[in-house]
Amino acid sequence: MYRFLLTPRWLALHVVVLLVIPAFVLLGQWQFGRFEERSANSERVTANIEAPPVPLERLAAPGQPVRQDDRFRKVTVAGTYDPAHALVVRRRPQEGRNGFYVLTPLVTGDGTAVIVNRGWVPAGPTADAPPEVPPPSAGQVTVTGRLRPSETEESSGIRERSGLPPGQVLLIDADAIGKGLPYTLVGGYVELTEQRPEPAAAPAPVPVPDVGAGGGLNLAYGIQWWLFIGIAIGGWIMLIRREVAERKAETAEARKPETAAN
Repeated sequence: MYRFLLTPRWLALHVVVLLVIPAFVLLGQWQFGRFEERSANSERVTANIEAPPVPLERLAAPGQPVRQDDRFRKVTVAGTYDPAHALVVRRRPQEGRNGFYVLTPLVTGDGTAVIVNRGWVPAGPTADAPPEVPPPSAGQVTVTGRLRPSETEESSGIRERSGLPPGQVLLIDADAIGKGLPYTLVGGYVELTEQRPEPAAAPAPVPVPDVGAGGGLNLAYGIQWWLFIGIAIGGWIMLIRREVAERKAETAEARKPETAAN
């Protein structure tokens, strides 16, 4: 009755099922791994955002990249802004509008400085028109903000290019921006959240990062792939049982004339 399972058509089906099951297992494991990774990242970023601020020098130093575990950690730093070397960052939409981030070095007085992202301003009437930027505060200020690693093409998804208007960049890259400056830049940059004394006018603050669901979709996809394993096995068994039932029915039908003749 089950010899049909060794026919070429059924052997091909067996091979497909045996290949699909481990593939679904691996896809499910990969999604579960992404879930754990994103959940851990979400928890780490949330903890950093909610943690009390610490002095910048505890987490960043000249020529040293910001650790991934320190992303979005609140830091404080005091110094004076250097408007002569201020920059704006192109292609930074906010609340559905195109605009620029405003970067101004904050000189700390010991021969070093840190890039401060003071916030967002809307784009001008044309792509190359300089935006209207509120000037930074004069004199000594104390900045509190979220510590961020320098951006790269890989981390930001933005491709660098030359030929930009003066004073404009595409990436917030401390190493690239620091070339030619009269002081040494600390690795990474600070995304301003608070300043003392408060400025008379300032760019719009950069929103708190959306931490997301912590990989909830990856968990759902992992469960989905493993459900497909049950569906594949269940469908395979169902096809075999249906084939067996049809063959039994054909055999019973073939025996009826013999019974009638007897």
